[in-house]
Amino acid sequence: MVQRYYLNIEGKVQGVGFRFFTQQQAGEYDLVGWVRNNSNGLVEAEVEGDDQQIDMFLEAIKTKNRFAKVNQIHQKQIDELKSEKSFKVIH
Repeated sequence: MVQRYYLNIEGKVQGVGFRFFTQQQAGEYDLVGWVRNNSNGLVEAEVEGDDQQIDMFLEAIKTKNRFAKVNQIHQKQIDELKSEKSFKVIH
């Protein structure tokens, strides 16, 4: 089942290549959406795709980047967009 989530990611996630890594992982799991740094030190993102793929994506971004340290991911389900074709890094 396709879902979309808004994410706030806390931890050492800026200045360590985390957005690019997140984009790569989204591609691995056939997800669409976006990711960007927030001025408060968090990274925010929206991700859309199959629930099981999203779960694997979240686990990957928590544990597979040796330069980042994800302390917590806050997620909130939001409406699907269906129009997106890729996962982008927004500056």
